[in-house]
Amino acid sequence: MPLIELEGLRTYFYTEDGVVKAVDGVSFAIEPERTLGVVGESGCGKSVTALSIMGLVPMPPGKITGGRILLYRNGTSLDLTQLNPKGREYRSIRGKEIAMIFQEPMTSLNPVFTVGYQIMEAIMLHQRVSKKEARRKAIEMLRQVGIPMPEQRVDEYPHQLSGGMRQRAMIAMALSCNPSLLIADEPTTALDVTIQAQVLDLMRELQRSFHTAIMLITHDLGVVAEMCEEVVVMYLGKVVEHAPVRPLFHEPKHPYTQGLLQSIPSLASKRERLEPIKGVVPDPLEAPPGCPFNPRCPHTKEICTR
Repeated sequence: MPLIELEGLRTYFYTEDGVVKAVDGVSFAIEPERTLGVVGESGCGKSVTALSIMGLVPMPPGKITGGRILLYRNGTSLDLTQLNPKGREYRSIRGKEIAMIFQEPMTSLNPVFTVGYQIMEAIMLHQRVSKKEARRKAIEMLRQVGIPMPEQRVDEYPHQLSGGMRQRAMIAMALSCNPSLLIADEPTTALDVTIQAQVLDLMRELQRSFHTAIMLITHDLGVVAEMCEEVVVMYLGKVVEHAPVRPLFHEPKHPYTQGLLQSIPSLASKRERLEPIKGVVPDPLEAPPGCPFNPRCPHTKEICTR
């Protein structure tokens, strides 16, 4: 039984210029203690899919217009789309059973509160513990994510920490209540390569310790190859390919996936010009008919435009 399953999820944004179909019929499942990668260019709906699961889609202008988000627990399923995102039940799930790490920790952490206070707040919201016990747990979580001198760092503000330390603090906050699913939205994009490797190693180690499933959103296929067992490729709000990681890298089926892989430099190949995907992602307000990739695809046929 999967941990969470999306069935035909549709999340639209209603603007003055028209309807943006940010997520349009997305379906996939995440198994317990497994890592699913979600890849694609900017604007393809990866982050909106995550926000839909978390119940954080800004309404208005956004709205989940169709599909189901099924959370499985204790042998039963709960459709999150039927809950009030601001209601008590959804708030009890958000942070405790499903947690999220955002792309830029500097804008995700509150600058006027200490890092420790923000971790303690998450702990006290979902667990019946005293302030003293919450502080002890916050220090222990900072220690587990590899922050030196956690007893001192717990009283520091976000601007006093480096980018890598801020991201570690975000991971500590997300895992403080031992969630079943951790959604990581491009957690290493703002970090340099060395710190990126450390954070990925940390996430893998903590996944084993906490038995957590991970939904890893990224545009870096190298990270996907290192971290994930399965991959979902999204384009213009739709899933265009879903496969285990090895078959996807060795035998990609969809032309968009093939284009993504061809645009990656290889250490084994000679120094030559890369093959980028022609054109740009279309304006979601003017999505092409048929396969959304057909205007950029080198194999387009008449049937692709229907």
